[in-house]
Amino acid sequence: MMRILLFLGTNIAVLVVISIVFNLLGIGGLLAANNVDLNLGALLVFAAVIGFSGSLISLFLSKWMAKRSMGVQIIEQPSTPFEHWLIDLVRRQSEQAGIRMPEVGIFDQPDPNAFATGWNKNDALVAVSTGLLQHMSQDEVEAVVGHEISHVANGDMVTLALIQGVVNTFVVFLARVIGHTVDRVVFKNEEGHGIGYFVVSILAEILLSVLASMIVMWFSRYREFHADAGGAHLAGRQKMIAALRALQRVHEPHDLPAGEFAAFGISGKIAQGFMALFASHPPLEQRIAALEAAG
Repeated sequence: MMRILLFLGTNIAVLVVISIVFNLLGIGGLLAANNVDLNLGALLVFAAVIGFSGSLISLFLSKWMAKRSMGVQIIEQPSTPFEHWLIDLVRRQSEQAGIRMPEVGIFDQPDPNAFATGWNKNDALVAVSTGLLQHMSQDEVEAVVGHEISHVANGDMVTLALIQGVVNTFVVFLARVIGHTVDRVVFKNEEGHGIGYFVVSILAEILLSVLASMIVMWFSRYREFHADAGGAHLAGRQKMIAALRALQRVHEPHDLPAGEFAAFGISGKIAQGFMALFASHPPLEQRIAALEAAG
């Protein structure tokens, strides 16, 4: 609840700052002088509804989507020694982290990976790939599971959804402000909206969405370090480092099939240069160095 209040408060604070800046710079008067008759309050409400709807719907449907789109097989009744061990491990770590036991599943993917998802830290899903079981020892799997349990305990799914909702809101809001202004000032359209509004709004939304993605992915990389620290706390620092080293042995790990699940995986594709700004995970070497420095 505190996390939700924090981000709602942040959103309101940003809006207040924007309003003050508009007034100090005289932007409101400038727009009015050019017949830019835009109801910013109504537009902001519209943008918030659009911006948060998609991210919140995705959050609430995340477990259902993961199970179906990735073919996650939930372990209802453990049937092998490994499944018994995995269930016991998740139960023990979730108790240590102070959360309710998540659902546990396995999905078919040759690359070593795992993810956590769910709308609530007490109603989550932790899934591991078949490749994880083939490429890692039990100690390393224990660290990976600890990493995912930490994502759940930290409320990362909710936080990322809220951040996505905030940036979506401003993308929709600013794109329409830009489109409306260009339509009035450049195309001199005095009533309603002409073709200029729609074209400029779409182009602005595309450009702003690219910039917004950088913000969301920056946060995704930031909380990976926290999940690594949580995995080290639950399983042991050396086990967590060993698990990341094991991932390094896979020269080019593949992203999980769906982008929103990829953000909560243990690894992702290696990005360089400009594309590194859109990576959901920091380089493994940086994550290992952070764990070693913490020791």
